[in-house]
Amino acid sequence: MYVVYLNYFRPVEEVEALLEPHVHWLNRYFDSGVFIAAGRKDPRTGGVLLVKDIDRARLDTILAEDPFVAVANYEVTKVNVTRSAAEFAALQGI
Repeated sequence: MYVVYLNYFRPVEEVEALLEPHVHWLNRYFDSGVFIAAGRKDPRTGGVLLVKDIDRARLDTILAEDPFVAVANYEVTKVNVTRSAAEFAALQGI
């Protein structure tokens, strides 16, 4: 699994202008089963994505499609899940 941190480097007004296409991008990858969860940071300095364990090159390609590349930097951390609550057991060992 991957944790992807988005950190805005442009003003929030520029982020807002790209929000609708960003949400469409999110929906496409939720619908395809690649994304697990997504949300805004609080305070609103960026966001976080949880992504299935896929090939890293594929993940990089997906992230490059996000309209937010114009307003945010991405920090990707691979997590090898070894323990989880029962509701998240499917994430273990992937």
